[in-house]
Amino acid sequence: MKFWDSSALVPLLVEEPATRALLDLRQRDALMVVWWASEVECASAIARLEREASLSSAAAAEAFERLRVLGRSWHEIQPMVEIRESAVRLLRVHPLRSADALQLAAAFVAAERRPPTVEFVSLDERLSLAAAREGFRVVAP
Repeated sequence: MKFWDSSALVPLLVEEPATRALLDLRQRDALMVVWWASEVECASAIARLEREASLSSAAAAEAFERLRVLGRSWHEIQPMVEIRESAVRLLRVHPLRSADALQLAAAFVAAERRPPTVEFVSLDERLSLAAAREGFRVVAP
């Protein structure tokens, strides 16, 4: 099983250097587990790219449609007290942003507290380093 951080989801929605590698990774294993707020984080990235004129309005609309379709196929880890408590602990031991701590805490729940059993897919270097230090097998194409 693979837990997908939003940084690895965005290239599935818009063309980026890592898009081909991540599409290949998803094709080899279609089961995607994500954090409950991943859709919001991806929408934020698409909207930012459109505001910065890196994406046309038409390309942004296509990306939002891809997000809608992709969101129907993934499995979401829902918010719970355990994730919040774990995120607070992670913030004390790793230099993470709050959203990244929540992503990593959700991955812990997905792994049933056994990080080596789950691959953590991320393009965020800081989050990937924290995930590796916590015992996850990090996939960063």
